[in-house]
Amino acid sequence: MILAPDQKLRLPSKAENLILVERMVEDVCDIFSIGEEKFGNIIISVTEAVNNAIVHGNKSNPSKNFDISFRSSPTDITFVVKDEGNGFDAASLPDPTAPENIEKDNGRGVFLMKRLADKVDFEDGGRTVILRFNLMN
Repeated sequence: MILAPDQKLRLPSKAENLILVERMVEDVCDIFSIGEEKFGNIIISVTEAVNNAIVHGNKSNPSKNFDISFRSSPTDITFVVKDEGNGFDAASLPDPTAPENIEKDNGRGVFLMKRLADKVDFEDGGRTVILRFNLMN
């Protein structure tokens, strides 16, 4: 299932919809001949963003939707994930690698996205995450 650039996929906030997101990412990466390592970074980052949209943003409420889209340029691929939640302040998340936070279940997804994507931006009060991946390295 491939979307045209700037076309979005809108799905209910159900965990089983992650498989559709994974298929979309696989198709996009196939089209751009993304190597295995970069593909791993993309699939983990995008699925973390979608999981956060479902669980934290939309509180696993299936009557709320999340949107996912992608766009490309000659140098990068960008995925955008948007939820219908209340947002959050990404800068205020605790460091999930700090010893006092190891057992806590918050901030790990954002931490992974920031480590694996080449650029991560949060917009709309944290309801939108933009993940950029450089194709040139």
